Amino acid sequence: MMQQYRAYLIGENGVFRSAEAFEAPSDSSALSFARQFTRHGKVEVWQLGRKIAVLDPEQSPPRSLTRQ
Repeated sequence: MMQQYRAYLIGENGVFRSAEAFEAPSDSSALSFARQFTRHGKVEVWQLGRKIAVLDPEQSPPRSLTRQ
């Protein structure tokens, strides 16, 4: 089953600059998809009210906040 996610691009001042809504079947798939946005800076990945991870530019693997 697909789940709703958002990837938030974080500006240097810590404020959200933009957001991209998308669907993915799992947290790991969502992180793989959201990694493309790190070329623009730090990205926070959320599934509804749950923060999944913070992706730094060119970072691999992500700093996961939850266990899968």
